[in-house]
Amino acid sequence: MILPSGLALEANRPLAPLTTLGLGGPARWFARVTTEAQLVEAFNWARRSNVPVFILGGGSNLVVADSGFDGLVLQPALLGITRAFDGDLCLLRAAAGEPWDSFVAETIALDCAGLECLAGIPGTVGGTPVQNVGAYGQEVAETIRHVRVLDRSTLQFHELAAEECGFAYRQSIFNSTARDRFVVTAVEFALRPGGAPTLRYADLERAFVGQPRPTLAEVADKVRTIRRGKGMLLVPGDPDTRSVGSFFRNPILPTARYEALAARLATQPPCYPAAPGEVKIPAAWLIEQAGFARGFRMGRVAISSRHTLALVNCGEATTAELLALRDAIAATVEQRFSIRLEMEPILVGF
Repeated sequence: MILPSGLALEANRPLAPLTTLGLGGPARWFARVTTEAQLVEAFNWARRSNVPVFILGGGSNLVVADSGFDGLVLQPALLGITRAFDGDLCLLRAAAGEPWDSFVAETIALDCAGLECLAGIPGTVGGTPVQNVGAYGQEVAETIRHVRVLDRSTLQFHELAAEECGFAYRQSIFNSTARDRFVVTAVEFALRPGGAPTLRYADLERAFVGQPRPTLAEVADKVRTIRRGKGMLLVPGDPDTRSVGSFFRNPILPTARYEALAARLATQPPCYPAAPGEVKIPAAWLIEQAGFARGFRMGRVAISSRHTLALVNCGEATTAELLALRDAIAATVEQRFSIRLEMEPILVGF
């Protein structure tokens, strides 16, 4: 079906090939939108047809139901990067469909600091503010200036300042209080030309001990090396990368609750500072202590052989099998530590 703008609607499009997990059934309807006008037109069509809409980015953070999605899946393919300056800051504005890792490489080529530790992350620019993507000592919330969105209720476009996005650990209004209200079409980042790279993450700090200040490119390369060693870098043919990366969030506990847990266990679980009065416990440690080692397999799904947080599709698996493994891990961790693990990826079609 072709809409007046030329937007093609495809029926029964398989979604599994569009995700890094390679799981899930088809979309009843599917379209790739290349302009904001097409995006509005697609929503108008969906309203007339009385079908729900799901926005698909790079597919790196999705778990699709085996039955698929009974509605319209839109994949924004809006492209373009513009540059401006505000005092000593470089403002880079990227359309939602830009591949994230390529965009990070562009910021490094421009010698603009602020995103170098987020190299190697799959997906697109539009997905990064949704879950406040972060890794190796950086979060996109630190550099986002504005997010351009389409309000699905009014079909009007707005520019949201960073303060309006409700950024927190792996969270924003886009995946919490305003879930399913907005569609991200562009993101503006305020970066530091000639700035020093961020070295807060222990592995990165150790890698450059005793060396002169590393370049942004050197830090990004080291991040990619670390990610590859953990199976968190998409490499064709590597079975450990058939995942969504970190499947579980690191739990954040009040300090008093953490101290009570440590007293009960008679050991000091690893932790990192979070907000005042809170600490973050590595979910990987909890999973391993609960008896789930790297490489643990349950039928056609498994824990990655290189990183405990990644659940992988070993081939020909179903989403139901993956979620059974998730449930087994979460139940055991909760039984042992009284901590409920929360999953990072988005469920689609459930």
